[in-house]
Amino acid sequence: RTTKRFTPTVLARFVRQGRGRGTFNNYIPWHRVGRGDPSSMGRSHLQMWEGRQREVLSDGEWVGLFFAVSVHGLLDVTEQFPLSQDKSTHEASRYRADVPPQSFPGTIDLAKKLNIKHPKTNEQGKSDEWVMTTDFLLVLNQPSEKLELLAVAFKPKGGLKKRAKELLNLEREYWLARGVAWLLITPELYDMRVALRLRDTMPWALENLLPEKDLLAAVPLACANQGRSITHVLSVLAEHFGDGEYAKRAFWQAVWCGKIPLDLRRSWRPHVPITLLSDEEFIGLNPIASRRSSWI
Repeated sequence: RTTKRFTPTVLARFVRQGRGRGTFNNYIPWHRVGRGDPSSMGRSHLQMWEGRQREVLSDGEWVGLFFAVSVHGLLDVTEQFPLSQDKSTHEASRYRADVPPQSFPGTIDLAKKLNIKHPKTNEQGKSDEWVMTTDFLLVLNQPSEKLELLAVAFKPKGGLKKRAKELLNLEREYWLARGVAWLLITPELYDMRVALRLRDTMPWALENLLPEKDLLAAVPLACANQGRSITHVLSVLAEHFGDGEYAKRAFWQAVWCGKIPLDLRRSWRPHVPITLLSDEEFIGLNPIASRRSSWI
């Protein structure tokens, strides 16, 4: 990554490039991983999912993406989502034409309401308002066919300085004003063993997604072999599908979406017996799905 700085000129370039706009595969993140952007504080990652390369700026956000794509009913997830500085319509209007044309306060007005300084960026005597972002904005399809938005921020372990807390509170108020739940996820909210299992199995879970019928076919075979090793379960699935790699994708994709509620806290060693959880216990392993949040 480069050592470029954020300046009004850089932010104007982001606007010209259409960043922060679009949905699904047409969405362009406000912050991107590339030589043309200032570097992030963490280690950046590029992750393919659902036909688009997702751009995350830290190890914590990378794990957060894994948790996000495992949430039931997920329609879309946009990373590095920019918050409107001025009054704007609801973000759900990007996905539904029948969203009422009501306007909601932007970050500048909310900062005044909270009696805090709105962040700015400077360049050779020129100053401009900073564009705040949310790490992930999830779009969920509810059983009533009503869309639900869920905003998620990720922060590393450790105490936050006063200014960081002010900006997080501003981000939170932005979403609450729109009736959108906001979660602050820190490493204390999840078991690191689960994060490691998701990272290790990601190649089979997120690439070359299989038909629903094949995931459903893997479920009874895996459940019938609870207490046996992963190696044994995969051999049973390989015999059923006639392909070892296909069996791995079917198994782990069924696990990630909760069809096979595997205890992801298990050891990585393939000879260790698998244990299945109840649906409620499995959801509890995912801080986003279970709606856990840290305090500011």
